[in-house]
Amino acid sequence: MLRSLLIYLSKAAWAQKLVTSWSFAWKAASRFVAGERVEDAIRAIRELNARGINATLDHLGEHTSKMEEADKATNDIIAILNEIDKAGVKTNVSIKLTQIGMGLDEEICRQNLVRILDIAKGHNNFIRIDIEDTPYTDMTISIYRAMLERGFTTRQVGMAMQSYLYRAEEDTRGLLETGTRIRLVKGAYKEPPEKAFPKKADVDANYDLLSKILIDGALKIEANTLSDDGRIPPIPAIASHDEKRIAFARQYAEKVGLPKKALEFQMLYGIRRDLQEQLVNEGYPVRVYVPFGTHWYPYYMRRLAERPANIWFFVSNFFRK
Repeated sequence: MLRSLLIYLSKAAWAQKLVTSWSFAWKAASRFVAGERVEDAIRAIRELNARGINATLDHLGEHTSKMEEADKATNDIIAILNEIDKAGVKTNVSIKLTQIGMGLDEEICRQNLVRILDIAKGHNNFIRIDIEDTPYTDMTISIYRAMLERGFTTRQVGMAMQSYLYRAEEDTRGLLETGTRIRLVKGAYKEPPEKAFPKKADVDANYDLLSKILIDGALKIEANTLSDDGRIPPIPAIASHDEKRIAFARQYAEKVGLPKKALEFQMLYGIRRDLQEQLVNEGYPVRVYVPFGTHWYPYYMRRLAERPANIWFFVSNFFRK
């Protein structure tokens, strides 16, 4: 019930206007968001790199409502890729296709994505396409496949997959046939029971199954280790703070002989720094998802929905304002 409410609030314009007007709200959100400017994000990434951790940079924003907004978002992402190249930091970039026009015009979205991938290719960088809620799943995968058909490679663009969807196993197996580099997440949207597992135990079980499928797939593909510059990830990216899910992936990879450098663990900015450093010390690639920008409200509310314990942090700041 609480999770559903928070996901609803993440999309409610009236709630966004109210919460972002509170002076303390940014202070609470900044625990999970690197800042509002690209300079803030680059600074955060330098600190992560100094600890042996790579990053993926996300310029927050989704569901643009006008073509001008989609064009601006595309230009902003291109500028970010240029800034990364100039700074020399170890990070790639994550994007949401609704940010660059998928909800407005699929062809315009494809054109914008081609512009982004051309720049990423020129800088030898990598774009991860985030997976969004189910109205966009088919279109997202279709656009991704169109990029491969256009000549971009799986070293330039990859996907994410959500373990709470019934369809995730079939989608994962299909994408692995192309060598797709996949970030595996549990899922952060409210989905109907006919599309997603309603019980956490089932989501977790499917997560472990998908981890196994990704690791098995990685064994069959050469040149699957992390690139030296930290930008091109291996095929399996286990994106979780759940120690049981992480333990399963590690144990299975060890059992089948997948090298540590061929298995990446990903976590969110501001969460489980201790676990990040533990995995780095054990020789695994670790990548932190670093969001930044002024459109932080929907992202922050979804983080609260994923981990309701974080609400106490928010409430405690409310009474200090």
